[in-house]
Amino acid sequence: MSIVTSPPLPLALIAGPTASGKSAIALALAHRLAETGRTGVIVNADSAQVYADLQVLSARPSEDEMEGIEHRLFGAWDGAEACSAAAWAARAKAEIADCHAAGAVPILVGGTGLYVKVLLEGIAPIPDIDPDVRATVRAMTEEAAYTLLQIEDPQRAAELNPGDSQRIARALEVKRSTGVTLGDWQLAKAGGIGEDVTLHPLLLLPDRAWLYARCEHRFEAMLQTGAVAEVEALLARDLDPDLPVMRAIGVAEIAAFLADDLTEADMIAAGQQATRNYAKRQFTWFRRQPPEDWPRIAPEAESDYIDIGDHFASLLRG
Repeated sequence: MSIVTSPPLPLALIAGPTASGKSAIALALAHRLAETGRTGVIVNADSAQVYADLQVLSARPSEDEMEGIEHRLFGAWDGAEACSAAAWAARAKAEIADCHAAGAVPILVGGTGLYVKVLLEGIAPIPDIDPDVRATVRAMTEEAAYTLLQIEDPQRAAELNPGDSQRIARALEVKRSTGVTLGDWQLAKAGGIGEDVTLHPLLLLPDRAWLYARCEHRFEAMLQTGAVAEVEALLARDLDPDLPVMRAIGVAEIAAFLADDLTEADMIAAGQQATRNYAKRQFTWFRRQPPEDWPRIAPEAESDYIDIGDHFASLLRG
């Protein structure tokens, strides 16, 4: 007697830097699925679009822009609550399971590579860091922390830029608090769904000049559609400045403009530069981190035709 096993559940993934056209492809895929009698549900994987406070600055799609397609985890967190990669992954895992239970195809869309990595691979079960250790490490200068990391965890130090103070501090406090290096903890990752789904990924890595021009245009468009008022409302909440929502691209620049510390022209230039820098970091991450066999495309113009049927042929046959 043969045992019939069900094929792994489908999960589409459309990822890449900001302004690269991910949302349009996700919508096109959802509409193509509808033509085959199936339902596509778009699930957000962008660390800014999770916050309800950032409708404009995160380029979160409006109701009209959703084109009748169900969207989940967009604006799902209040800005007063930090959404960590682990917290997002837990919610995304539940939403994806719910889609599969209903016979729908989840379409994961976003530019936050760490979110996707944690969802698929799981996360290291690192114990809580001793508060005294954390305070000591965070009080160190960048140079001192990096020097100590070179001694206590040379492998991690070699992987990090000496100016990457946040990751250096994290690696050092993990080693000092637990006695185990961050790399060794990560070998014990758990909770990922990568082995439980059939992944259909597509990475967008556009021409950089085109991408940067789109970033600049997008920031100007945001200013014309309520970004300043959005930041005013955010500042009125008097939230902790270290919260992720307060460090979102454009918030600091517009806040400085509202405080008369920047002229409008300087604010626009600074916001555009911050957006370009963010896109560059995302571009680098997606070029280096994902598996080499994940398909990559490089649209060089907004009018470039993306053949959904070609890139997602096996999913659409599903």
